[in-house]
Amino acid sequence: MTARNAAAIASALVLSGTLGCTSFYEIPIETPIQPKMDVSMFQRVLIAGFISGGTEDVDANLETVRLLRSQLRSRSSLRVIEAEALRLAELAREARTEPAPPPSPGGAADGQQIAPVPQLPQQAQPPSDQDPIKIRNEKDLERYSSIFADVAFWKKIGEEYQGPLIITGTVLFSPLATAGYVPVEREYFDPLGRRRVMQQRQYQERKGFTLQPKLIYIDGRTGATLYSETLREEVLYPAQTNTPALSSYFELMDKLIPSFLNTLSMQKIRGTRVLVK
Repeated sequence: MTARNAAAIASALVLSGTLGCTSFYEIPIETPIQPKMDVSMFQRVLIAGFISGGTEDVDANLETVRLLRSQLRSRSSLRVIEAEALRLAELAREARTEPAPPPSPGGAADGQQIAPVPQLPQQAQPPSDQDPIKIRNEKDLERYSSIFADVAFWKKIGEEYQGPLIITGTVLFSPLATAGYVPVEREYFDPLGRRRVMQQRQYQERKGFTLQPKLIYIDGRTGATLYSETLREEVLYPAQTNTPALSSYFELMDKLIPSFLNTLSMQKIRGTRVLVK
């Protein structure tokens, strides 16, 4: 036996002896994540309402307002204002269909003719106030999104509640269907009677929902937009599964809530670390 081999064997024996006397400890840790916004200048927050669409099975405006208020009451230092959720789509349509002011009076001087007013091409008329608002996709949302740039409107809302942080935006909750190969686990027993699990790919038709909220944070003192972010999650089930739309909505929102809370306040991620002694 060479000196090198003897040294290697001795090192292995020492290492095995050391490991045999080693203890492992798991300790919980918390990692802080800094907020995306500085909201220290606000004491109150108003979840004003959302322009929602996608499916009529869930009123995503009311459900989102209720859920976000509930989360902020228990997990934020801001005082939540209790107010009726705004029907922003209806307010946006009313603002868009307001009649133009009449032309100022005036006329031509003596001996002069009034120039004929050029006729502009006719444009498609906006929906009547009596028509129900139907929002199915992002293109439909764009028809009403101008209300978020209306500084005067949001400043007026802010004045009613002493200048809070206003949270608004859009929520699109839509049905989703897809088909393709997905990984599945198949259980079987080998010749010795032992249970085994095999990964396979199987063609499946699946259905579910996609949730895409755009959250807009507005300074209620000035009406200006401070920050905005668009989130997206989806969930799929086997085609034969009958999952209520409201259950899927809450399942998806549960995934998005941590990101929403991290916008306003510091959050902590809990985990564990292993110590060797």
